Amino acid sequence: MLKAIRQFFDTHLQPVSAGNNSADPGHALRLATAALLIETSRADFDVNAHERAGVVDAVQRIFGLTEQETTELVGLAEKEADDATSLYQFTSLIDRHFSVEQKRHVLEMMWRVAFADTHKDKHEEHLVRKVTDLLHLTDVDFARTRHKVAQQNMADEGQ
Repeated sequence: MLKAIRQFFDTHLQPVSAGNNSADPGHALRLATAALLIETSRADFDVNAHERAGVVDAVQRIFGLTEQETTELVGLAEKEADDATSLYQFTSLIDRHFSVEQKRHVLEMMWRVAFADTHKDKHEEHLVRKVTDLLHLTDVDFARTRHKVAQQNMADEGQ
């Protein structure tokens, strides 16, 4: 990730370790997921209002981030996302510090953004596939999270 984004995560993310009981892995997961959600919204080169709202809603409401954290993270990611050349540094942090269930949750939230505009683009799917691999998750994890979110979207549309 870019220097400014990496500094943000270095400042706000605390590694989860057995000896560090004060670290809030949920908080770290929310912050890390937010950056990937922004990247997902941009994957199809057309960030629309539904995707943007999905990212902001996930970052602020679902994850319980403060307005300041949301504004800072979204601002950094949007301003510098075009210059990002690799997701590896970011995904390696998640891979090292989060459980398999937390990683699956990251995928689920990425799928929610991808489906926010009711159209799953091939570029969005490619990004989620890439992150799946970088997080050392399985094809089954990829497919199950996609199916779960697609089914929930169909149910929501039927209401």
